[in-house]
Amino acid sequence: MIRRRLGRNGPEVSAIGLGCMSFAGFYGATDREESFRCLDAARDLGIDFLDTAELYGMGLSEEVIGAYMADRKATFQIATKGGIIPKPTRHFNNSPSYFRDALEKSLKRLGVERIALYYAHRHDAEVPVEEVAGTLSRFVEEGKIDGIGFSEIAPATLRRAHAAHPVTAIQNEYSLWTRQPELGMLQATEELGVAFVAFSPLGRGIFAETPPDPTHFAETDFRRGNPRFQEPNWSANLGWVEGFRSFCHARGWSVPATAVAWTLDRAPHVLSIPGTRSAAHLEEIAGAATIAFTEEDRHDIARLMPPGFAHGPRYSEAQHKGVPIYG
Repeated sequence: MIRRRLGRNGPEVSAIGLGCMSFAGFYGATDREESFRCLDAARDLGIDFLDTAELYGMGLSEEVIGAYMADRKATFQIATKGGIIPKPTRHFNNSPSYFRDALEKSLKRLGVERIALYYAHRHDAEVPVEEVAGTLSRFVEEGKIDGIGFSEIAPATLRRAHAAHPVTAIQNEYSLWTRQPELGMLQATEELGVAFVAFSPLGRGIFAETPPDPTHFAETDFRRGNPRFQEPNWSANLGWVEGFRSFCHARGWSVPATAVAWTLDRAPHVLSIPGTRSAAHLEEIAGAATIAFTEEDRHDIARLMPPGFAHGPRYSEAQHKGVPIYG
């Protein structure tokens, strides 16, 4: 397994991590045994970087990971997040008291005293980001976390936060159909020595070996309200991906492994956290570590998957709250 460092001074972790959102049922019903099998597979594959959040099932994803580590006597490099309050109405909380309470609860659910990385899941624009960085930095000083991070922020906001306290990593959506980070964020993170963690590198399933059927999404599936999975956008998006699928198969590569390999190939400070609860799917995805692109491959992918090909915004209006637009 390829390994990369979290920021300039953070721990070295598997460049392919495991996004654990689906452990909490965000993409349909799940069960603990299935999640445990996926975590078994992660260990066998050399994947030791797990990404979760308080929001995922209101702590359920963290509880599953904690139960697994206790049962298997396993250890992982864990990143978790706080800052989104989903009920009664979705809003953000970046106050020092909230973050302290949220982190303590996350550590308890995980059954650990220290984690590799703690992100502000969303930046509350009412709180200066310098203050948020200061709040999170105190947890580093107290030995509760190794580094601080931010999810879904803009390059200018990152620079302000990093000036207040070194930021270890940022986590933004990045894939062949979501290219916004190329408009300054990949460059800023490289310049500052901040790890860029790409979430949803499989485009929430469109780059699966068999793409999902949106008409079969469960009521709890996050994608039901996502514009890219609604018609006529979905059919148009599938049409674009067919050429890429043929490209992958002609080289003996799986579609998901190639999509993840593409994110890792963008820059040496990029890590990728595809999400799944299936051991078989994770094994398929991990094949990304063995893919080495030629210049011709890169040219072909750029031709088949040009920036901006995706039909529909990546979030609905409600889902987009707190996500900056930059470029």
